[in-house]
Amino acid sequence: MKTKVKKSLYSGIIFIIAFAIWTMLIQTMDVQSVGLNGTNVGFATFNTWFHKMTGVNMTLYTITDWLGLVPVFIGMIFGFLGLVQWLKRRNLFKVDFDIRLLGIYYNIVVFFYLIFEMIPINYRPIFINGFMEASYPSSTTLLVLGVMPTLAFQANRRVKSEILKKLIMIFAGSFSAFMVIGRLISGVHWLTDIIGSIFLSAGLFCIYKGVVLWNSAKSFRN
Repeated sequence: MKTKVKKSLYSGIIFIIAFAIWTMLIQTMDVQSVGLNGTNVGFATFNTWFHKMTGVNMTLYTITDWLGLVPVFIGMIFGFLGLVQWLKRRNLFKVDFDIRLLGIYYNIVVFFYLIFEMIPINYRPIFINGFMEASYPSSTTLLVLGVMPTLAFQANRRVKSEILKKLIMIFAGSFSAFMVIGRLISGVHWLTDIIGSIFLSAGLFCIYKGVVLWNSAKSFRN
């Protein structure tokens, strides 16, 4: 258990550091005024090459945009589970630790979601409904990869049926892959936006998982 805890926590820290470095590199490496209205884009040669290769698919953008509600719904389910435990046990601190921590974790994901909407690193390669929108990191990718791994993790901890557990894990994995690839080839983000979201969401999830495993190991020893 100690090895799993350390591996998860160290992985989370490495991913967060990678995200911070990646964010700085985007603002300094091969920056060119190739964005909308002449806005700057980092890794410009790489990003514009990939964007020209994929083109723009607004149908896929719309589908993935609406499917972005799925992780929101899953977050609400876990929120409801925590509320039920709170009401039944009449004490917030008697709610399962991993569920309480999950609430904090989701709020951190939302915080990053909002902060980068207010502080644009760069803008989307195309107008959305006639407006320039912040592009980095991909908020939908961040939301999906921030929530879907927790669904698989919680299913592994709580679901007794092996068949149901596997089905949930397959769903979480395939849905995440579809959403990431869909956002990537829809042409509404630069490739570096998607990579940034992967780094950040992986870092946050690994730290959440590591803390839960650490607490479980501590409770087992006690």
